[in-house]
Amino acid sequence: MGTLQHIQHQISALNDLIKINNDRITGYQKAIEGTTDASLKAVFTGYTDQSRGYVNELNEYVHVLGGSPADGTTLSGKFYHTWMDVKSAFSKKDDHSVLSDCEYGEDIAKTAYRKALDDKELIWEDGKVVNLLTNHLNGLKMAHDAIKALRDSVKEKQEA
Repeated sequence: MGTLQHIQHQISALNDLIKINNDRITGYQKAIEGTTDASLKAVFTGYTDQSRGYVNELNEYVHVLGGSPADGTTLSGKFYHTWMDVKSAFSKKDDHSVLSDCEYGEDIAKTAYRKALDDKELIWEDGKVVNLLTNHLNGLKMAHDAIKALRDSVKEKQEA
């Protein structure tokens, strides 16, 4: 793979992560609409803000590589469709279901980051981008675990 192709591949991978984060923002905005619980709304708002920060950081690196950052969402793929399914069904869902859908979305986001970090063709030569992606992945893992714990807690309360 030539240098230009290599850089284009990196830009494409980073733009995919930008789109995943845009999907995540949309998903959490729908989750905010889907609950009446103020503490859950605050958690979801925090994760929306987290993804906005990730998008800003990814945008900067795409510019460093000489590319144009993506500004949309992944109009195809599991992540977008999952969030849209959540949107259409929110009126019928309880907090446990909303949190389960959020956890699934976090799984997809983590997988996308892991794929970008593990892609042998990308060969991230700049340690800064590896650190950036690793930090984002760690943040997503923490978000996933927090959402899962909340989901389990809500389920316990429902069963009590």
